[in-house]
Parts: sequence; C-alpha cells; structure tokens
Amino acid sequence: MMKKVLAILMASAMTLGLVACGSAAPAQSGSAPAASGGKIKVGIINNDPNESGYRTANDADLKAKFTDANGYEASFAYSLKNDEQIQYAQNFIQDEVDYLLLSAADTAGWDSVLKDAQDAGVKVILFDRTIDADPSLYEASIVSDMAKEGQTAVDWLAGQNLSEYNVIHIQGVMGSAAQQGRSGALDTKVAAESNWNIVKQQTAEWNAEKAQQIVQSVIDAGTPFNVIYAENDDMAKGAVAALDAAGISHGVGKDVIVMGFDCNKWALEELLAQNWNYDGQCNPFQASYIDDIIKKLESGEKLDQKTIIMDEKGFDASTITQDDVDNYGI
Repeated sequence: MMKKVLAILMASAMTLGLVACGSAAPAQSGSAPAASGGKIKVGIINNDPNESGYRTANDADLKAKFTDANGYEASFAYSLKNDEQIQYAQNFIQDEVDYLLLSAADTAGWDSVLKDAQDAGVKVILFDRTIDADPSLYEASIVSDMAKEGQTAVDWLAGQNLSEYNVIHIQGVMGSAAQQGRSGALDTKVAAESNWNIVKQQTAEWNAEKAQQIVQSVIDAGTPFNVIYAENDDMAKGAVAALDAAGISHGVGKDVIVMGFDCNKWALEELLAQNWNYDGQCNPFQASYIDDIIKKLESGEKLDQKTIIMDEKGFDASTITQDDVDNYGI
C-alpha cells in the first residue's frame, strides 16, 4: 500500500533527526503491514455486546480470534447508532488500520466512509449484517440471511393453522438488517391474508424491559392477541414476563404462541420446556471465516466468493431435543 510505504519512509527520516529522544522507532510498533512481519491491524465496529446474548457471543468470538497471539493488533468500537459507527470507521481509517470489520447498526449511509476506506487502502469486511452499498466498496460479507430467517419463522407460524392470527410484533432496532429481514416476511403475510392482524407493532430496540412494557400496554388495553412475534430472544423474554404477570398462559397448547430469534441456550430450554413455541437461529460465530478471508487476501489469493451466508434453521418446541439445545444454544 503506497500510503503505508510513504508512512514508513517518513518515520525513518524522522528517526535520523530524533535518535536522542528515542521515540521515533517505538511509534511504529504494531502498525507495520503484515508483509513486513508486523501485526495485521484491524478495527472492529460492532453493536453493543450487552444488546443481547447473540451479540455477547459474537463479540467474544471476535475477541478470541483477533489476538496478538494470532498475529493481530485489534481495536474494538461499539454502538447501536449508525452515525457513531461511521465516526468510529473514520477514526480507524485515520489510524491506518489494514482491515475494517463492520457489523452495521443500519443498512444505509455507508457509501461515503467506505469509499474513504478504499481510497486509503483499508480493506473492509462485513460481518453479521448486510448494508446497502456498492459491493465494490468491501472485500467480503459474512452474514446471516435475515430475510430467510423471517420467512422461515412466518412459514412455521402459518403452519400452526390458527383460525385467526392476532400478533403483537416486537421489532428490533429499526433499519438494521435483522429488523428489516424479520419484519419484512411478517408484514408481507399480514398484507396478504385477511385473518392475519397486527394488533401492536413497535420497536423495543432489542431490550427486554421495553418489550415487557409493549405487551403490558396491549394487555391493559384489553386487545385480544394470540401470537407474540419478537425479533430476538431478550424481547421474547420480556414479553413473557408481562404474560406471566397477567396470568396469561403461553407455549405449546396454551393461549399465546411465543416466538423469538437467536437461539440463546436459555431460550431453547424454554422451548424444550414448551413454554415458548419457536426460536429462529442466528449464527454469531463469524470470526474464523473472517480470519480465513484475511489470510487469503494477505497471501494474494482471490476469494472464492464475496458473500458467505451462515447456515441457520428454526426450532419448534414440539420437536426440539436436548441435543439441539446443547449443540445450537449460544
């Protein structure tokens, strides 16, 4: 990368004039390109690890892989807000990272900063979530098919053959790929079927307490409902807390169908106990895929594919097993 060569030459020139202070050589530590034997410098932008069990597992997976022992100098930044993530990206570009790893809070608004990254010689790899940007602005994308996750869940719900579907739809952070994919399939089905109704549709921003408040407001209003479609497990958990407080039964053969996403181990245990009905898998373990892509790019190899879709499934409380909980729970 021309920029990095110039930076090293400039630093070398400074060393000649600053030998007495002993600061010039250490200033280059950890920032040399991999080709010269230094660490690979990565800036990782993710959503808040406390957002959900999925995100906690995702963050832990990345931190376990991108370590000094594995040849990386990694810096992490977190936000649920797109504008803050974009600022983090600009900061990492200024810090001259080799790779920018991105799980975007929102699908829109990334073209300009990714063009800046490209101009600076910074390679971008998307993980977990897609964005609405020209594919030429990033090297690869390791993501879940959120639209498929939503469609799988809605197909399962349709297969319950209810005479009427009155759904409390609790959405994630609006504009995120997960929210768009999981909402889209349900919105399409409701628009197409006269016996499918949304009695409440509101974002809880992945938060259990906000989800509990949403369901409680429907209960207080006396509005009939028989399905809770929550776009992650934490929100489903909050919804169930409101049901329990009101003495409303839920789960297999009960008054309310409960659906979540992400397959936290504790959520799959709720399915196994038949307290919930459905949980859609979202695979958080992308670090090994990213590591493999970086190694190929560093060695000059051409990538076999630009987009890698994680393999995922949905689980039904009527058929889930303990092995499923042990093997797929996060």
